[in-house]
Amino acid sequence: MTTLNPADALAAACDRLANPSIVSPSSHGRTRLQSLAGGAVGIALLHVERAVSGLGDEATVHRWIRAAASEPVSVGPNSDLFHGAPALALVLHNARALGGYQRAYASLDEATTTLTRQRLAAAHARIDRHEPLTMREFDLVHGLTGLALYHLHAHPDHPVSHELVNYLTRIVEPLSDDTTQPPWWLPSGLGGAPHPDFPLGHGNIGAAHGISAVIALLAYAHLHGHDSAGTRNALSALCEWTDDHRQENQGAKWWPGYVVPDAEPKRHRPSWCYGTPGIARAQQLAGLAQHDTIRQQHAEDAMLAELTDLTQRERLPEIGLCHGKAGFLQSACRMATDSTDPHRSAQLTAQLPGLAAELAGQLTVDSR
Repeated sequence: MTTLNPADALAAACDRLANPSIVSPSSHGRTRLQSLAGGAVGIALLHVERAVSGLGDEATVHRWIRAAASEPVSVGPNSDLFHGAPALALVLHNARALGGYQRAYASLDEATTTLTRQRLAAAHARIDRHEPLTMREFDLVHGLTGLALYHLHAHPDHPVSHELVNYLTRIVEPLSDDTTQPPWWLPSGLGGAPHPDFPLGHGNIGAAHGISAVIALLAYAHLHGHDSAGTRNALSALCEWTDDHRQENQGAKWWPGYVVPDAEPKRHRPSWCYGTPGIARAQQLAGLAQHDTIRQQHAEDAMLAELTDLTQRERLPEIGLCHGKAGFLQSACRMATDSTDPHRSAQLTAQLPGLAAELAGQLTVDSR
């Protein structure tokens, strides 16, 4: 069997995804056409990025955007970075580099700004009532951290971007004096709802649904001009808490995806969503924002440990971004690029071809 190299495997996969007829309308959230995770919006974004880089076909982009927008676009409770108006706005923002889409993008951006401010108002009201934080309010996938990422990407100087950064600094402030847990402790299970396995809730460290998303967002904001005492203090508080939960076994640094009272922390597989790769990337960004070379070193060493541990890599058979090799590769690639230590950058970079080849091999097999 001949295995394609990564570039050829990607091109072949994109060819298989050229025609929107491969997807069909669905009432299930993750596979609806306007879903970034499993619908036409995500595939449209793939083709946009390919076309902008000169590797793709603009006609294919247009076909997929039409498919993604063929249903009424949600601006309701289920709209977020991965679904509805914000997801499609992200795609059209990037597609403007190809020409066109200005009016459609402006409309979606306005709708996204409106729903963002509605959710900000609800979040501040919750804080004023001294009620605990919920996963769906703040996380990257469904919540305000994801919307903050969109707004900082689309228009970092817009007032709503500043409002979002201010909100994220506020969730770090104590809600009361009579708790032993930090204000970002979640009174729920990993799905965001109360669960008998989590009677005391949990502290979520992951990138998809936990505080590492906030660390990464605040660091990104700081690096792009949102420098304030509140941002710096919030970032420091969150980093100190994650430092308390950093583990080291046989020289390998790692973080658990979540913590619960009086339980031994568990090492997650190397996924972006709950594993060390997503958490380490957030820590690296925080180190860059804080000019903290030790934090950067810990983060990069942790990523290198994941990349070189074959047992860990074998725990990740999937190919996706959230909990598969693509997310692992993307995190590692960005860390290698952003490292300010030439030696660590070279070590990380040396591991990328092997991981990319593994992913390419799976893409090739999946196509048969």
